[in-house]
Amino acid sequence: MGQIELAPIRPDQDGELFDLFARIVAAGEGFPHAPPLTRAQFDDTWVRPVTTVIAANVDGDLAGAYYLKPNSPGRAAHIANAGYVVSSAHRGTGVGRALVEDSITRAPTLGFDAIQFNLVFASNPARALYEALGWREIGRVPDAVSGEEAVIYWRAV
Repeated sequence: MGQIELAPIRPDQDGELFDLFARIVAAGEGFPHAPPLTRAQFDDTWVRPVTTVIAANVDGDLAGAYYLKPNSPGRAAHIANAGYVVSSAHRGTGVGRALVEDSITRAPTLGFDAIQFNLVFASNPARALYEALGWREIGRVPDAVSGEEAVIYWRAV
């Protein structure tokens, strides 16, 4: 595997990110959207209202991405929400860790002082990474999606 390059997503990668996210939604991996993913659902998650989308590129391929956006409006907008996707071909190669670490570093430069995850499926293997990087569980949602419990995480940045 080549070097992981992180940078704001380019306009020509929009279709690739839609396809990657649609595959993840279709597989039921990590997001509560019901397949098939529509362009409007994608835009509501990845386009508006989003502060930034950062792409991970490996050897010219979109290997993954994340977004940061306010978790809530107004006076609570200083807390970010983040979402991460990594293509199946790049899982276990450090792409996910690079994305998460970059979001921690980048969040304060965008005016955020914390990052909160609202629904992390209990079965999500990324939970170990989040906890290792300082997120702490602040709640659980029973039967969040298809009978699966979800965890709410928070950390200061």
